[in-house]
Amino acid sequence: MNKKTINFLKLLVVVVIAALFVWFVFIYPSYNFSKYEKSLEEAAKRYFDLNQTELPTGNRIATVSMQTLYHKSYLKEDFYIPYTDEPCNLKDSWVKVRKVDGEYKYYTYLQCGAIRSTVDSKGPTINLNGSEKITVDLGEEYKDPGIKSVVDNSDGKMDVKEVTVNASKVDTNKIGTYEVTYTAQDALKNKTVVTREVEVVSKIKNAVKVATDKKGYYTGKEPNNYLRLSGMLFRIIGVDGDNVKIVASEDIANVNYSGISSWLEDYYMSHINDEAKKLLVKNKYCNMSATTENLSTTECTSYTKKRYAYVTSITDVNKSLVNNESFLRPGTMTWLANESDKDKAYATRNIFFGEYSYNYVFIPENKSENYGVRPVLTVKGNTLVKKGDGTYENPYSFGETKSGKIDEKINTRYSGEYLEYAGNLWRIIEVNSDGTTKIISVENIKKNGVPVEIKYDTKSDKKIYNPKEKGNIGYQINNRMSEYIDTSYFVNKNISVPIYKKEFQYGKELETKKYKVKLSAPNMYEMFSTIENQKNSSYWLINSSEAKYYKAVTSDVGVVVSGEIGDFTKFGVRVVGNLSKSVIITKGNGTLEKPYGITK
Repeated sequence: MNKKTINFLKLLVVVVIAALFVWFVFIYPSYNFSKYEKSLEEAAKRYFDLNQTELPTGNRIATVSMQTLYHKSYLKEDFYIPYTDEPCNLKDSWVKVRKVDGEYKYYTYLQCGAIRSTVDSKGPTINLNGSEKITVDLGEEYKDPGIKSVVDNSDGKMDVKEVTVNASKVDTNKIGTYEVTYTAQDALKNKTVVTREVEVVSKIKNAVKVATDKKGYYTGKEPNNYLRLSGMLFRIIGVDGDNVKIVASEDIANVNYSGISSWLEDYYMSHINDEAKKLLVKNKYCNMSATTENLSTTECTSYTKKRYAYVTSITDVNKSLVNNESFLRPGTMTWLANESDKDKAYATRNIFFGEYSYNYVFIPENKSENYGVRPVLTVKGNTLVKKGDGTYENPYSFGETKSGKIDEKINTRYSGEYLEYAGNLWRIIEVNSDGTTKIISVENIKKNGVPVEIKYDTKSDKKIYNPKEKGNIGYQINNRMSEYIDTSYFVNKNISVPIYKKEFQYGKELETKKYKVKLSAPNMYEMFSTIENQKNSSYWLINSSEAKYYKAVTSDVGVVVSGEIGDFTKFGVRVVGNLSKSVIITKGNGTLEKPYGITK
């Protein structure tokens, strides 16, 4: 075979391959698509022939989707994207009909992957005046910036008056995010909807003034003054100069009075997330001494140096009282900032017994007692409230703490958020440096709905928490709680048992002993180790003493009971554990109402 023949054959092969390529890539799919278009249009004509009342009159246009034609058996042929088993788009393929010069004209649009009909299927382009996101102050009138232009690819420039604007849902008297919709249609009724987001906000100090009728502080037992910050719930006390004071809605821990300042600065503030901290300012807090003569005052005479956190004072409580009731008087025993003398300071509660009748608002207690601490913080007054109305169900929010997302690791979350696991509700204490997450059960562990109770069953006079000693409550919690809850998500981790000379005082332990365990009792000085009034039965604490028979227990009203508690007495169990760093979120937003669900 000569060279000429070989070259000819090579050329022939190239031409054949090219022809096959053009056929399979362009001609056949286009030919097949045209057949599909024709079948779709014929099915639509049969549909309207049998449903003539649906044919349009005047300038109207009627539309039937391919999905409807299949559903009603007008179209029985299956349409597929070329060379695949994937069907053409049922939902977005359609046939439209309108009357032109007395005759019905059909417009067919079919979408099969990348191949689409040439008929106009695109709605007009709506260009807005101003931003797609607008911020409006609470109470301010919303004036829509309007539409700059509307242009259609077939009809050209359209009159902006043809755009339908729906701003009816914008309520500028209520904080929240609203949507304004703009809808336009071209001659073939191809629709476009554009949305503008309108955010109604308020500076927190203004929201407080409005809600309190310009008094600037909340009064009564249950005002709508709830605020969510750093994943935790607070109550707003009131405006303080240009800023706003808030207080934790619950006791965070039980601390002896003399240890409160260092506990707040060294421990508590480390559990406020960084975004929330940006909204806080240092403030001077009332800490004047109080006597029986000035217990009803609303004027403070002495203040701390500037600091981020403190506790409420008698002046805060007095300003909020209505008929001796206030949201600042909880069901638990809670410390105030005011000393009585060198040995005592004042505490408050919603009711007192014994020598103190129900008329008492404050009582002096020994500073060595471990009572509830509800931290007070000060928020910048010009911080914008992004959502919420101040109710418990819908607290004010600055939006600084975003909820966790599905498949996100739980160790990316914040102290105070809630989660569900092993049939129990838990709260995050903190995320550890090794990626594990320390959590605490919200309630006592139960069996068949009844709280599990245990007692010391050891011969030693000294009842020091020890997970290695059989019969010790530490041993029972670590070894027996797996009978009642699934512990497979928890990991073994070192715990520190603080041991005191006698009384339990924050930061004054003689020593700490380390043990590696899965589960332990709460430490009274850690986050969320106490509980709201009447929500739980009493439970054991990890804190231990060198003194004979000394034990630490939280009572059923959230007050730490310590001293010579008999060995025969049983108490419930709240447990602390550390979740594996591989645990991820499956649902929820971390609130009490919608806790996170988790899996590994």
